[in-house]
Amino acid sequence: MSPSSQQTTIGTHANGTSSSSSTAAIPLFHVDSPNVRYTEEYILSEYKYRDAKVIPQTANGNGQSAYSGPAYTVFPTETTYEFRVKRNAPKRLGLMLVGWGGNNGSTLTAAVIANREKLTWHTKDGLQTSNYFGSLVMASTLRLGADAEGNDVFIPFNQILPMAHPNDFVIGGWDINSANLAEAMERARVLDYDLQRQLKDKMAQMKPLPSVYYPDFIAANQEDRANNLIKGTKREQLEQIRKDIREFKANNQQLEKVVVLWTANTERYSDIINGVNDTADNILKAVDDSHPEISPSTLFSLASILEGTPFVNGSPQNTFVPGVIELAERHHVHVGGDDFKSGQTKMKSALVDFLVSAGIKPLGITSYNHLGNNDGKNLSAPLQFRSKEISKSSVVDDMVASNSILYKEGEHPDHVVVIKYVPSVGDSKRALDEYYSEIFMGGRSIISLYNVCEDSLLASPLIIDLAVITELMTRIEYRTDRNGEYQPFHAVASLLSYMLKAPLVPPGTKVVNALAKQRNALENVFRACVGLPPQNDMRLEERAFH
Repeated sequence: MSPSSQQTTIGTHANGTSSSSSTAAIPLFHVDSPNVRYTEEYILSEYKYRDAKVIPQTANGNGQSAYSGPAYTVFPTETTYEFRVKRNAPKRLGLMLVGWGGNNGSTLTAAVIANREKLTWHTKDGLQTSNYFGSLVMASTLRLGADAEGNDVFIPFNQILPMAHPNDFVIGGWDINSANLAEAMERARVLDYDLQRQLKDKMAQMKPLPSVYYPDFIAANQEDRANNLIKGTKREQLEQIRKDIREFKANNQQLEKVVVLWTANTERYSDIINGVNDTADNILKAVDDSHPEISPSTLFSLASILEGTPFVNGSPQNTFVPGVIELAERHHVHVGGDDFKSGQTKMKSALVDFLVSAGIKPLGITSYNHLGNNDGKNLSAPLQFRSKEISKSSVVDDMVASNSILYKEGEHPDHVVVIKYVPSVGDSKRALDEYYSEIFMGGRSIISLYNVCEDSLLASPLIIDLAVITELMTRIEYRTDRNGEYQPFHAVASLLSYMLKAPLVPPGTKVVNALAKQRNALENVFRACVGLPPQNDMRLEERAFH
């Protein structure tokens, strides 16, 4: 009889929130290992990173194999990393949203207040309690290990390392529309009326700062909302944004940490122009020249970097032109993007990975959406839709490339993305998908999905995850030379990929879109920081015993 494999979850309440805040004095667990040390300020760990390097056999001048041995030689590799994590998560984390008055910004702000004040409200289904469902950080668990009886032990995701808590967010930001947050919440039509009623007075006191509006970058149908604008040249606008960030810190009891996040309208793609936005120096000069290819989102990213503040792009446009990346690398400031991965694309990145891994060949993927919020209205313009189409269409590329048995070089499934604006459905987005695949002996399989959801109730938890994990990344350092200096991870925070449709990765590195791999990367990097081995499902203690 094999050992039991029951499961135990410790440290969570029924609503998915942690039983202890991010600033709790006593951690949930302690790693007893010679490779892990705890000081008052740091968690220090030594970690053996093991992988394999694959060398293909060489070919002669005729393109034929130079020898008759195996096609590949594989060399196991091992690199020792030393990680250092600052233990003190900020007691208050500033979160500045570009597009604060939009559906996502107003919904997130309302949710944080409701959770902080433990609000309940009446719906047609009964009494509803505030929660953070949909947040990886706040409502999921990870396996810590097994107990003496072989039972899996799970802990809240946010307890693997010290993390900020969304109840401790200090939220502010910018918007091109002057509506206060209560008006924005009512306009969004996302939250139940009884909850809006309880939040109205508090949110009416919150008003977005003026923002940047360039009509060339977003749909013409947004012009009637643009009544709250920063005037002046692009250099003057950049300096005003920098001043806004500094004053936000100072006016909120000297906030130690702030994350800036773009949740505003999708922009058209920016042209990459040599001498304009191709290097850090050129793009700063282009700002001085008010060059027309400097987009609002790029301007906000530059201002954030120059203020030493991480910036995350939640929309699909190419905010991070080469000059922005170079500037972030120069200043060692984290940036991440692009485009919130909330519903249809998240499902696609899981399902296509399953199909291809199972030896099933997707031949065609057709994705249709319609929605009626302002995001849908903006996306009804061709150039803005094209930005979204690009971010949605690239999500299966790495999964297809992983299976040369199913797909010949250059072969790819048909992939069509359609988005339509239907005002009557509001924030309640409809997503219909068909996966048409080849199966055994020339057979065909059709999987059809129909998903209805409040778009902002899926996107808002992603903002929490992006803010919390981005802040955490500012406290993680590593070195591979015992005598060397600790250094931060690369400025491009690719660990954020799980939350994003078109993950930004360091120049010259590979994009991973498969959802399970993205989550495993997060979990295993954080496990390495506390000296734990990567998660695996070998379960040899159950499969190899007598």
